[in-house]
Amino acid sequence: MAARVLHTAPRWLTSVKHSQQTLATSGPFRGTVRSLSGLQDSWFKSLFVRKVDPRKDAHSHLLAKKEDNNLYKIQFHNVKPECLEDYNQLCESVLPSVHADPEYPCELVGTWNTWYGEQDQAVHLWRYRGGYPALTQVMSKLRQNQMFADYRRERGKMLLSRRNQLLHEFSFWNEPVPRAGPNIYELRSYQLRPGTMIEWGNYWARAIEIRQQNQEAVGGFFSQIGSLYQVHHLWAYKDLQSRENIRNAAWQREGWDEVVYYTVPLIQHMESRVMIPLKSSPLK
Repeated sequence: MAARVLHTAPRWLTSVKHSQQTLATSGPFRGTVRSLSGLQDSWFKSLFVRKVDPRKDAHSHLLAKKEDNNLYKIQFHNVKPECLEDYNQLCESVLPSVHADPEYPCELVGTWNTWYGEQDQAVHLWRYRGGYPALTQVMSKLRQNQMFADYRRERGKMLLSRRNQLLHEFSFWNEPVPRAGPNIYELRSYQLRPGTMIEWGNYWARAIEIRQQNQEAVGGFFSQIGSLYQVHHLWAYKDLQSRENIRNAAWQREGWDEVVYYTVPLIQHMESRVMIPLKSSPLK
């Protein structure tokens, strides 16, 4: 038999209301208690009312670069372990041709295999100059491209799963540009508490000045479609020891400890991937 759920008020609230009703019907407290009851109800209701600062623009407009109207797509492909080498060769035979073709208003920013983090994974980052119309144009053209159709069919045989996100770049980060290697790349992904994106951006607008001193900052993005309230920071290092040295040195710079202190409570979940670029990646 299913148990019945009784929707009752908390005991403390029931007790308060009972006391008020008793006093309200007798003695010299009648008028006063009615007044107190109204105040108590008003106070109780105020516990569930949130006051918000009115905003006249979307978060994406406040945080994103407006002058270039770039849209980014990040793809995560989990590859069958025995197929990773063939998958990489397939990508290197097709993706650079799309990148180089002027008929497609998109650019391959970088393509990697995850080294530390989720294994047998490929990560691709694309830029669409012109925003959503450019993305729509590319997708329409690719549907007519037989080479790309063959690529998708062969790729599908090699994948366990895949997911993607559409992103904007933060206005205070540099735009990702081709970089000479060899480098390793770290993608740090943060799942923020809903409603905290503006606060995150305010702190990182100052923090990035500290972290750009060694030229390790590659790009910073926040999601628009896919997993929401997610931020990705992309960093480049010569090797793991350089990464360790640079990150430790940041703590010696004024303001870095404050940024960490105030941004950690905004995070629900975070993940770090260390990635190795493929030969065809513009970010070497």
